[in-house]
Amino acid sequence: MKITIIGTGFVGVVSAAVYASFGHTVVGLDIDDAKVASLRQGKVPFYEPGLEELLLDQQATGNLSFTTSYKNAVSDADIVIIAVGTPSTEEGKANLAYLYAATESLAEFIKKGAIIVVKSTVPPGTLEAVDKILKKTTTVEYELASVPEFLREGTAVHDTLNPDRIVLGASKKSVFEVLEELHKPLNAPVVKVTPESAQMGKYAANAYLATRITFINQIADLCEHNGADVQEVIAAIGLDKRVGGHYWYPGFGYGGSCFPKDVKELAYYSRTVGEGHNLFNKVNELNSGRIDRLLMGFGKKIGEWEDKKVAVLGLSFKPNTDDMRDAPSTKVVPWLAEHTTTISGYDPKATDAAKIVLKDTPIVLESSIEAAVQDADVIISLIEWDEIVAHDYGSTKAKKKQFFIDARNQFDPKIIEKWGYTYLGVGRN
Repeated sequence: MKITIIGTGFVGVVSAAVYASFGHTVVGLDIDDAKVASLRQGKVPFYEPGLEELLLDQQATGNLSFTTSYKNAVSDADIVIIAVGTPSTEEGKANLAYLYAATESLAEFIKKGAIIVVKSTVPPGTLEAVDKILKKTTTVEYELASVPEFLREGTAVHDTLNPDRIVLGASKKSVFEVLEELHKPLNAPVVKVTPESAQMGKYAANAYLATRITFINQIADLCEHNGADVQEVIAAIGLDKRVGGHYWYPGFGYGGSCFPKDVKELAYYSRTVGEGHNLFNKVNELNSGRIDRLLMGFGKKIGEWEDKKVAVLGLSFKPNTDDMRDAPSTKVVPWLAEHTTTISGYDPKATDAAKIVLKDTPIVLESSIEAAVQDADVIISLIEWDEIVAHDYGSTKAKKKQFFIDARNQFDPKIIEKWGYTYLGVGRN
């Protein structure tokens, strides 16, 4: 098949490389000349394990190419996939401007029978708006579908090649058949639903995972008052098959490019249809205030933050990515800047991004863990990069009282205390 993917961000680039690896002819389309030039060299503006190698391999086979021309990319395409960003407005509404602009640009070039697929995360009903835009320009017959992505940054190539399921949203059997054929190499269960259900399914999945994180954070807060240990509570509930032992992450709350955005958008959508007094609005509220609450609590345990040197380890929103969108560090560091004098930081991959995102804070970005924690009064292990969790903090212990804040409960308190630190976790006693 001939496939065009509009948008060369995280989802678009990964999808293009993977579809090309199946033997399809794939064109990645973006209006940014510099980005297209970079992609042709196998370079992406973000860190994602295995992606650059896959890009180079598929371009070498001739299956994958990149262009800025809508005409060249769309005219012969059997499937046109829109994977542009849909950022949230301040109030939480999904901003569909990029989606609509892409739709307007492709409309005059689509061939008869082409399937226009929206992969971007969008509210239910968006395909109706896309259809109206297309009909203003084109006279050829086309089909519409929604195929949401469920990728995790840091493992996106693996996730795309090994999905739990493929969700296809369409209204015609013929469209389902083509899209099933496209995804057949993945050998994954296929869920065929309406476009609205596909779109709602994407929001529901992320909102549920965000709710699990918020739920266990609330349990952790209660544990702080009664001597219970949240990690032991997780062990106690995890063997119940109705609950499961996976995806419990007590800590500073959820972040990244998806969970905060999708929960906010689902909360906003719920308000527009008269269902505003619901869980999603509360989850968003609780997560938004999580970091302030924890840092104030830790402040009481360390004798307040004033005049403390603080080392923040892990600046990206999760391991194996340099993405800092809604990363805990983007709230922790500014908060610390208002309450203490000296802040150092380290991240294996996000240093360049941090120089931009945290440029208005006094943080000193170091090139190693050793340099970041030197003489620190407080060490905050914020994100569980392997090298941060595996580091021998006994070798970097200063000859003074030091606090070790384990923001993701990744460390054994006994080992940290054996090294001479005062250990502080989340919901741990």
